[in-house]
Amino acid sequence: MNTAPNLEDDRTTARLRTRRMWIIAAAVVFVLILSVFIGRYPRPGLTSVSDLLDNELARTLVLHLRLPRILAAFLLGAVLSAAGAVFQMIFRNPLVDSGFLGVSSGAAFGASLGIVYFGGSALGVQSAAAAFAFLGLAASYLIARRIRWGDWIFRLVLAGISIGALYSAGTGILKYLADPQKQLPDITFWLLGGLWAITWPDLWQVLPVAAAGLVIMVLMRWRLNLLAMRDETAFSLGITPGRERIVLLAAAVAATAVLVSKAGQITWVGLIVPHIARRIVGSDAQRMLPASILIGGIFVLVCDDLARAVLSGEIPLGILTSLFGTAVFIALLSTRRLRLKS
Repeated sequence: MNTAPNLEDDRTTARLRTRRMWIIAAAVVFVLILSVFIGRYPRPGLTSVSDLLDNELARTLVLHLRLPRILAAFLLGAVLSAAGAVFQMIFRNPLVDSGFLGVSSGAAFGASLGIVYFGGSALGVQSAAAAFAFLGLAASYLIARRIRWGDWIFRLVLAGISIGALYSAGTGILKYLADPQKQLPDITFWLLGGLWAITWPDLWQVLPVAAAGLVIMVLMRWRLNLLAMRDETAFSLGITPGRERIVLLAAAVAATAVLVSKAGQITWVGLIVPHIARRIVGSDAQRMLPASILIGGIFVLVCDDLARAVLSGEIPLGILTSLFGTAVFIALLSTRRLRLKS
C-alpha cells in the first residue's frame, strides 16, 4: 500500500495548523495593544497616543486601571478555556466546562456567604469563594465514589450536577436572607461577573496560582491525549491515569477558583472556546490546549472591552460572555455535530 500521499497530506495539515497558531498569536498581540487604547476617557472610543502623552490623568488611568484590567481579562479567558479543555478531554464529554463538578456554583455560594456573614470584605469573599469551589470538587468526587451504578464518568457527571444544584439552592437561600439594601445588590453584581474592581494588587494576588495552573496544564497537554482514552489503554501506554487526572484537575480548579473569586461568575467561555480551537488546529491537545488559551484570552478581552466602552455605565462581563457564548454555541451546533476525537 502506498503511504506517501497520506504522509504528504499529514505534513500539509501540520504546516497549515502551525500557520493558524501563529495567526492566533498575532491576533492576541493586536487585541492586547488595541485594548489599551479603548475606553471612555478622555472621550468614548479610542484614546489617541497624543492624549496619553499630554494628558496626565489619561495616562494614569491607563497605567493603573486599564492595564491591570486588560491583563486580568486575558488571564481569565485563558484559564477558563484551558480548564474547559482539560475537563472535556479527561471526562470525554464535549459539553462540560469549569462549572462542572460544582466549582463555579461553589464559588458563587462561597462569595454569597462571605457577603452576608463575613462583612463583605474582599478577602472574606474571595477566600470563601475559593474554599467552596474546592469543596465542590471534593464533594463531587466523594459522592461519585458512593454511587453504585454506571461507569466512573457517568457517576461523576451525576455527582457534579447534584452538587451544583445543592450550591444553587444555598445561594438562593442566602439571597433571601441578605439585606435587600446592601448585601443583595452586592451578591447580584458578583453573580453577574465583572472586572471593574481589578487593580494591580488584585492581579498580583491571583497571578501565582493562575500562572502555575496554566503551566501545569500546558506541560501535561500531551498526556491529555492519553487520558482521554479508557484507563486500561492509558495504563498500557505507560501512564498512571488516576494520579495524572488528579494533578490536572487540581491545577484547573485552583486556577479557576482564584480568578472566579475576583471576577464573579463568567460562563460559556470554558465550554465553547475549546470547540473553536479544535476546528482551527484539530483535536490534538498539543495544539488544541495552547490555541484554547489564546482564543479564550481574546474572547474575554474583547467582551470586557465592550463591557467598559459601549455604554456610559459598565455592562456586567458575565452578561456579554453569555450572550456571545450562546450565539457561538448555536452556530457550532448548527454547522457541525459536537464530538471529541480520542
